[in-house]
Amino acid sequence: MTFSILGRCARTGMFGLVVTTSSPAVGSRCGYVAAGVGAALTQNRTDPRLGPLAIDLLKREYTAKQVIAAIVAATPYHRWRQLACIDRQGETAAFTGASVKPEHNEAHGLNCVSIANIVRSADVPAAMVRAFENDPSAPLSVRLLEALEAGEHAGSEFVPLVSAALLVSHEHAFPYVDLRVDSDPQPIARLRALWQEYQPMADLYVTRAIDPDSL
Repeated sequence: MTFSILGRCARTGMFGLVVTTSSPAVGSRCGYVAAGVGAALTQNRTDPRLGPLAIDLLKREYTAKQVIAAIVAATPYHRWRQLACIDRQGETAAFTGASVKPEHNEAHGLNCVSIANIVRSADVPAAMVRAFENDPSAPLSVRLLEALEAGEHAGSEFVPLVSAALLVSHEHAFPYVDLRVDSDPQPIARLRALWQEYQPMADLYVTRAIDPDSL
C-alpha cells in the first residue's frame, strides 16, 4: 500500500525520492539516497536492509539493472518485495515480486522510475512519471512533490494515507532535504507545506555545515 518515485536532476546532479503510504513512518523504512551515486526504494513487505545494499552496489558502480538483479538473486523472500533503483547515469530498474497484491505497477521515464502496490489504479506510476517529466527546469524537490500529488490524483490507495517523506541528496554525505510527515490525515499536502517552509533555508543549512565563517 505504497506509491513512490525516484528522480535525478540532470541539471544539478541531485538525486531524490518521495514516498507515501497508509502505514506510519514510511520515511524511516523505504527510501535511500547517496549524493553522486543514485537512489533506491524498497517497499510492500519492506526489508530495510535492501536499501543500504542497493546504495553499496551503486557505489561499486553497478548499474541500476545490475543492482536489482543482484538483490533479487540474493533475497530469499523476493516474491514479497517491490524495488526500484536509479544510478548515476539516470538509468533505472524495478522489480515487483509475485506475491505483491494488485493493483501494482511500475513506470520508467527520463531520469525517473515510479513504483506502486495495492493502489486503486495501475496508472498511478505512469501519472507520477508524467508529472515528474513535465518541467525539467524546476527544482528536483518540486518535481518530486508534483509527482506524488499526481499519484494521489490518479488513484492513491484504498485506505487513507498517513505518512509521506521527501529525501534529496546533492554534493555532500548529509541530505540536502530530509522531510517526513507522520500521523497526518493529509500527509502529501503537509509534506508540500513543509517543503515550502524549508526551501528558503535549504542552502543556508548547507553553508552552515561547510563554511560557517562565511555567514
